[in-house]
Amino acid sequence: MQRAEPQSFERVLSSMCTEPHPAAREAAERFLATNPGDPGTYETVADLEREAVEMLGAVTGLGDPAGYVTSGGTEANVQAIRIARNRGDTDGPNIVAPEHAHFSFTKAAELLGVELRTAPADEYRADMDAMAHLADEDTVAVVGVAGTTEYGFVDPIPAIADLADDVGALCHVDAAWGGFYLPFTDHRWHFGHADVDTLTIDPHKVGQAAVPAGGLLARSPDLLDELAIDTPYLESRSQVTLTGTRSGAGVASAVAAMDALWREGYHETYEQAMDNAEWLAQQLDVRGHDVIGPELPLVAADLSIPMTTELRERGWRVSKTGSGEMRVVCMPHVTRSMLRSFVADLDWY
Repeated sequence: MQRAEPQSFERVLSSMCTEPHPAAREAAERFLATNPGDPGTYETVADLEREAVEMLGAVTGLGDPAGYVTSGGTEANVQAIRIARNRGDTDGPNIVAPEHAHFSFTKAAELLGVELRTAPADEYRADMDAMAHLADEDTVAVVGVAGTTEYGFVDPIPAIADLADDVGALCHVDAAWGGFYLPFTDHRWHFGHADVDTLTIDPHKVGQAAVPAGGLLARSPDLLDELAIDTPYLESRSQVTLTGTRSGAGVASAVAAMDALWREGYHETYEQAMDNAEWLAQQLDVRGHDVIGPELPLVAADLSIPMTTELRERGWRVSKTGSGEMRVVCMPHVTRSMLRSFVADLDWY
């Protein structure tokens, strides 16, 4: 039987995951057999997880953060809504989010028995009048996105936090992708900018950790305690995570990547990615395509379905938005040389 090899990233333009940093790859391999889900037994990786949370707090403007390393953004978003539901005092809880919120919030609503109310966007960002119209006394969470999955735009997080406060709800920010780019912009998006209660940020995306390494942060431990259940047969007596057994590889790689790259390395990554996104947007524009963005390093453009199909047949991994635009995500592995080859194939078509 032929041994399978992992796919190369050399033509991957639509994924929000990337190649791990070499230090992250090495750390993941060393901690493959550890389980942070049982911190009393696996003390070293438990210490590393606390370090990971502290480092994520530094990225997101929060001193002394509560949280843990999740399997990814979906788990973190589900858990944030679970915190809000458990904390709420209503028999009919709802959450209010912009229509461009990640599909994980649909999963969260179905799993947790919470109504999901979505508001239309205004210029690819949350429309605050529409959000306010949907929020009421049964709203337990108001959601904003800091780096949308389809277009890379940033919602008005301070206004979303104010709305949450007005209706007595928690404010959750999904910065799964944008969180490691945003510190080098002027956007107001994190705990230090607004009364954000919980936040999703994924080291295994722009943070360059190995998969799986997401992150859920909470402003205070009492919020995380909303998730706690008894674990009588483990050395630790309670657990706040969604999964029981978890990968120590993700935890260790997150710490290794952030230790190697925060802050200067990530700043360089952002500058390169933004330069690439702006270059690609300009190349598409001069070829007559309508281009959306880039606000962060993500470009969407109106390439036709036959053109996108041809690009995929030539090996390019590209995807469409819900409205039909092709999207290119300028992740750390995306180089100018890759983009020049991509544009050359566009010209061939």
